[in-house]
Amino acid sequence: MNNFIESDIHASQHSTSSIKNTFAPAGHGLIRVGSRRWFLQTGLAGMGGLSLPGLLNAADADIAERPKKSVILFWLSGGPSQIDMWDPKPDAPQEIRSPFSPISTAVPGVQFTEHLPLQASIADRISVIRAVDCKASNHTPITMQAGNPLARRTNDGKDGAGYPSMGSIAAKFRGANDPDLPAFVGLANSWTSDVYGAGHMGADFNPVKGLELTGRFNLPKGISAPRLQDRDTLRAQFDALRKNVDQHGTLGAFDRSTQKAYEMVVSGKVQKAFDLKSEPDATRDLYGRESIGEKALLARRLVESGVTFVLVSGAWGYFDHHGDSVRWGGIEKGLKPLIPRVDRAFYGLVTDLERRGLLDETLVLMMGEFGRSPVINKDAGRDHWTNVMSMVVAGGGLRHGQAIGSTDRRGGAVASSVVRPQDLAATTFQHLGIDLNSHWVNHQGRPMPIVQEGGRPIPELT
Repeated sequence: MNNFIESDIHASQHSTSSIKNTFAPAGHGLIRVGSRRWFLQTGLAGMGGLSLPGLLNAADADIAERPKKSVILFWLSGGPSQIDMWDPKPDAPQEIRSPFSPISTAVPGVQFTEHLPLQASIADRISVIRAVDCKASNHTPITMQAGNPLARRTNDGKDGAGYPSMGSIAAKFRGANDPDLPAFVGLANSWTSDVYGAGHMGADFNPVKGLELTGRFNLPKGISAPRLQDRDTLRAQFDALRKNVDQHGTLGAFDRSTQKAYEMVVSGKVQKAFDLKSEPDATRDLYGRESIGEKALLARRLVESGVTFVLVSGAWGYFDHHGDSVRWGGIEKGLKPLIPRVDRAFYGLVTDLERRGLLDETLVLMMGEFGRSPVINKDAGRDHWTNVMSMVVAGGGLRHGQAIGSTDRRGGAVASSVVRPQDLAATTFQHLGIDLNSHWVNHQGRPMPIVQEGGRPIPELT
């Protein structure tokens, strides 16, 4: 299936005004293990992006000597309205200005809209970027998650042109901060339309489906850690499992990778990282008990445990506020009740990271694929707008307490200090300590720069 939102699916989702309770607390099904083949279910198939080379590279990396750096990307699928959130235009004509009132923030002269009071209260610790050029983007995660204007939705079966996402670059060139954990985890209910993967860089660096990982690393009844640590027992298990493995070049690495996956189970680190029940009620309340809040809390637990890149998405298209006749509603009926949930989740994450001493080493990004049209349409919504969008940045040891760039008086075009997708990628990779001159090799054997089209770290942040 192509990594973009199919036009017929998009149309069908817009055909009803009923809104499901997407933000109810998320439940996670457990994978029951007990058969002789339990490892194949959990250690390989269940881990998705944790392929054999990925496991081996992580195990071989000299992780202990380097600074622990990570990224959490909040994906606001559908395209959040810049005017109704971080770039209010209170003096614009009625058909443009938001129905929400502007409010002051902790940064003098910078305003958000009234439904972002928590983010406004920490504006001195975050940066809002109001001049993001998203002209290359579409209704898809490809361009912005790749941080690359050459990675586009093309609807010809070649979407993304083979370019990888920023998370996959992180998985390849940095790996996990702890070899017992995956490097790149996605926390999304809708995978194809909300999470972009490794492209032609290879499935070894695809994200792991985090919401399917819960419970997969529990030891089955009758199996103890000491028993698994018995190397003779392990070798017997390997020999038995060989019969179930394909014969296409994987057997050479199978023993090492199988042992590595067993060690991941025995260490208990994955199981522990996904256990939200160990969090105190006050912390869970800080993030909010809805799906987006619980995913944000889980993201913090993952980076704290050693995952390098975590992508969080609340629901497919939940910021696609065309109007009251479509699934997600218009600005007042759809966006208004949604913003406070996202406001709380982001605020909870930033403040929690800060009090744990993790904020400087964790770069937090909040964005979608594009913005919304300046003019409110006849259905009380705003349509897709690729000229400009707003996004928010926190942490990463960067310079915050500012609004970067500006839009024109209508909020529909960049007026100053443009930030391009490739600039976002360069900023992210620099934070992770990845050499910006690095290359990956495509199917034709051609070296491809990880930063395209002259991307550079955003100067106002560094």
